[in-house]
Amino acid sequence: MAPHSTPAALETPELNLEATSQSTTDQPATRPMYYEYKPTETVRAQHGPELRCKTWEAEAALRMLENNLDPAVSLVYDELIVYGGAGRAARNWKEFQTIVKSLKELEADETLLVQSGKAVGVLRTWAHAPRVLIANSNLVPAWSTQEYFDELDRLGLMMYGQMTAGSWIYIATQGILQGTYETLAAVADKHFGGTLAGTVTVTAGLGGMSGAQPLAVSMNDGVCLVIEPIDARVQQKVREGYVDEQARDLNHALELCEQYKQERKGWSIGLTGNAATVLPELLARGFKADVVTDQTSAHDLMDYIPEGDIDEVLALRKSNPEEFKRLALASIVKHCQAIIDMQAGGAVALDYGNNLRGQAEKGGLKVRDENGQFLYPGFVPGYIRPLFCEGKGPFRWAALSGDPQDILRIDRALLETFPDNKMLARWIEKAQAKVPFIGLPARVCWLGYGEREKFGLVINDLVARGEVSAPIVIGRDHLDCGSVASPNRETEGMKDGSDAVADWPLLNALANTASGADWVSLHNGGGVGIGNSTHSGMVIVATGTPEKAERLRRVLTTDPGMGVFRHADAGYELAQQVAQERGAKIPFLKV
Repeated sequence: MAPHSTPAALETPELNLEATSQSTTDQPATRPMYYEYKPTETVRAQHGPELRCKTWEAEAALRMLENNLDPAVSLVYDELIVYGGAGRAARNWKEFQTIVKSLKELEADETLLVQSGKAVGVLRTWAHAPRVLIANSNLVPAWSTQEYFDELDRLGLMMYGQMTAGSWIYIATQGILQGTYETLAAVADKHFGGTLAGTVTVTAGLGGMSGAQPLAVSMNDGVCLVIEPIDARVQQKVREGYVDEQARDLNHALELCEQYKQERKGWSIGLTGNAATVLPELLARGFKADVVTDQTSAHDLMDYIPEGDIDEVLALRKSNPEEFKRLALASIVKHCQAIIDMQAGGAVALDYGNNLRGQAEKGGLKVRDENGQFLYPGFVPGYIRPLFCEGKGPFRWAALSGDPQDILRIDRALLETFPDNKMLARWIEKAQAKVPFIGLPARVCWLGYGEREKFGLVINDLVARGEVSAPIVIGRDHLDCGSVASPNRETEGMKDGSDAVADWPLLNALANTASGADWVSLHNGGGVGIGNSTHSGMVIVATGTPEKAERLRRVLTTDPGMGVFRHADAGYELAQQVAQERGAKIPFLKV
């Protein structure tokens, strides 16, 4: 069986997909959503100290699942899509109801198994075992293609979990904000003397995650022009505070960019339009961007909006998906070529991770040099990898109480715990001033090996002393130091050439399960598309008990430790140094 011969795979007698299709015979087969099971009341996370489940761990999983679907948080509520194009929290409404019922009935020594958004079994395990184990979108490698996944998805047998959508730890746009802020701070340090003041960054996309970019630029005192084809998304991000102002048209947008650049004021401007149209127009006008990037959803061609009248292209997506994908790929090629041309004109160019370069390459564009390296780097090899070597990454927590004061109390504890971390203090100051709480109040910051364990215990102690009003969920993005294999993003250009080695996220999931995390997930494709990545997630709930303190100590050492292990193994001297200085046991290193 060849890796890309999907149609033949679908015809194999061993996998008779049509026999299990839940589609009716009188209409074209589409993903079954079971809308008759959709709750009459809009799904939102329950707040406060009252339990519906038998443990806080199961209650936390339920509230975070509900939070993912809250219309203020999710991208397309009716289809259970949280973010990232088609990243879902549950397979369909019927399976959502089954998951909710299962969590409410789950005993303290049981583990719920969730397979691509469907509850498939409950095991008697141990009180310290995970309450939930989740696997999303995972396919045997030779069958791991978008086309094969799409057919399973159409038949209701699988769903795309993205990263934190299908692992129930999404916290809206804030989830990626500090990582984006850290990246742009590194861009400022490397290219602009430590600040983006007086510079203009051009980017594209205002979906759930990409909405972080304009705020991250303005928090680094730069001007951001962000292009988004769906006008309602521009308006939403202005309302939320992630974008400062919406431009009337391109001329108005450029006037605003010049005004705020001259004032050296941090500001963001949203422009309704298509990047494949607007970026070439900027080049034709001789506009000089200082930084150019993107975070459009390009990993699945069905989620990238091609050029043209927005109503017409969205109608085309339904009426003629193949033509839509053809046009999307052509637009991606134009978009990516414009970024390359802006780089040639002096802009700092970086890819921000939804496989735009990889798709453009499939469309025939030359995106690599003679040595096989991308013509412009991804944000991880370009700016973030040294942090990964220290076990640093996007560590996050959410208040199950629903009370923003719990997050502000933890903010104070964070600054008290790490008083010498000036970057962290600056981030918290700016986050409190500019980042809205959407859904359950939450916070994210980048903490490394040793720091996460230390702060997890601080949070648990706050819960124990009643200084926060309910347990706190602690998790992270799947985009972390030791939890992902993604050759076009997190593991692009590894020092030893091990970009595509997927053992690491598998070991991460196993290690977190063994260490006592409360739910653990393992996904395929998040961020860059089916077949292009493997990644794992981890969540643990600070309940304030001594027993949970011990589990927090183990899990929050194990998890970032995997990042140190992974990078030390790849030959990064910084990771090896961190391992030796902080006591991470790596057999091949001299002690």
